[in-house]
Amino acid sequence: MLTYPGFTPAVADRRDWTLPRVLARRAATHGERVFLQVPSSGVSLTYAQTWTLAKKVASGLLREGHAAGDRLVIMMENNADYILAWFGSALAGLAEVPVNIAYRGTFFEHQVSAVAPTGAVVSAEMAHRFVESASSCQAVRTLYVAGEPGAADVGEAMAALRAAGYRAMAFRDLYDAEEIPLPQVRYTDLAAVFFTSGTTGLSKGVAMSHSHMHFFADEGACLVKLTEDDVYLSVGPLFHGNAQFLAAYPAMITGARFVLHPKFSASRWTTWVRESGATVTNLVGAMSDFLWKQPPAPDDSDNSLRCVWAVPNPYSVADAFKKRFGIAELVENFGLTEISMPILTPYGVPRPPGAAGLAVSDWFDIRLVDPDTDEEVPTGQMGELIVRPKAPWTTCLGYFGMPDRTAEAMRNCWFHTGDGLWRDEDGWYYFADRLKDAIRRRGENISSYEVEQAILGHDAVAECAVIAVPAAGLAAEDEVMAIVVLAPGAELPPSGLWDFCARRLPQFAVPRYLRFVAELPKTPSGKIRKAQLREEGVHGAADRG
Repeated sequence: MLTYPGFTPAVADRRDWTLPRVLARRAATHGERVFLQVPSSGVSLTYAQTWTLAKKVASGLLREGHAAGDRLVIMMENNADYILAWFGSALAGLAEVPVNIAYRGTFFEHQVSAVAPTGAVVSAEMAHRFVESASSCQAVRTLYVAGEPGAADVGEAMAALRAAGYRAMAFRDLYDAEEIPLPQVRYTDLAAVFFTSGTTGLSKGVAMSHSHMHFFADEGACLVKLTEDDVYLSVGPLFHGNAQFLAAYPAMITGARFVLHPKFSASRWTTWVRESGATVTNLVGAMSDFLWKQPPAPDDSDNSLRCVWAVPNPYSVADAFKKRFGIAELVENFGLTEISMPILTPYGVPRPPGAAGLAVSDWFDIRLVDPDTDEEVPTGQMGELIVRPKAPWTTCLGYFGMPDRTAEAMRNCWFHTGDGLWRDEDGWYYFADRLKDAIRRRGENISSYEVEQAILGHDAVAECAVIAVPAAGLAAEDEVMAIVVLAPGAELPPSGLWDFCARRLPQFAVPRYLRFVAELPKTPSGKIRKAQLREEGVHGAADRG
């Protein structure tokens, strides 16, 4: 049976698998080479400059009273301040907590209160989320507002924060902090808490050690065959792992140049690729679909790209996609924030259509099992993917502050992904379906539970169920649909509920489809029959478009 050909980490000693040690080493070996470029702001930092500024930020955080082991929320758009907040927190021994900039209200409050951060680095716009939800952010002592210290929006944000009872200062003041001795960060220490979508409950904070984050990044570098001569372009948000530990961190491990844009744009992507000299990039969710549907241009392939990491891979048009955009190789994987990547596609090796990859058997035990019994299923049959690492500290520490959810996921000493896959006789794995009640829309994981809770906040709503329905296009993702039972005598047009959702939910989580029903189908025990609702689909539903 085929397996992924030997993955050998770039750094042999796991004790060196920490961001501070990787950055220090690269500053010593590649000091004058450019690490970070942000074309939208004209920022360009060498490895040496990045190292120096990160040390100052770390020193400033410690001088302001934060201590190793504290959590630091980061909530802002893609920019150099974000990278330096992340790196500075790591050097100070703090754990970063990236929060989606679309979050507000209950989504935002749950994540902040769950990790009890002592500080937060935010853009001026995001500062107002902390003002709105001050009662849920009581652990936060100091907020650092990113941007030009003398800018009007930065000053206004700091004034609003102080009026709400916070300490507030300009983040870039930390760039001038006097350096002090920094703590020795161990590879087993907590590096980050990345929130992943809840499926039947609240979103869960994945606790990642420095070793776990490094291993994940090293796998990513191997997958795309990254070297110091490469330019890695990222258009994804830094509050997601694909831009952080699957793009920026692999670039740092190998000494490559990392080019960061604020957000994805299908119409400008080819221009950015060409102008940056990018040789590698990644695409998640519907990005491939959006790019493919752009009007073809004669210079689409006029670039330096050799590899695109696309999840999901647009395999139905893979050859045409590669030809159109001048790509030598499309690679894919199957992984989760919790477990790194136990399945990878070998670079340059032809694979069956739709295959996610081969088992990285040197580093993981993986099985496909009956989700009710954990007994293995036969080859060719769909089963739940469960995973067990062969080396310590290469998967998560659990869900932060949620021991019950950690125990549930790791029952029988295996991590249960909740995802259905099948394997062919040659060893190729194929994603089949989600066993969990999660929704994935345009690259974002959405908890149906959290959307339901937001909708139930409307006085006219008695009950609701939120489900995924298929979206059109190559990416085979989902649209969000809500089935709603109104309170007796209540009236609520779809437009009214959509407006309500838009004020309480991230834009990507606002249901596209709404259907009003007299009652929801339920089991004898009172649970909603979501399978029946999915079978009924969007028939008769109002479409937001």
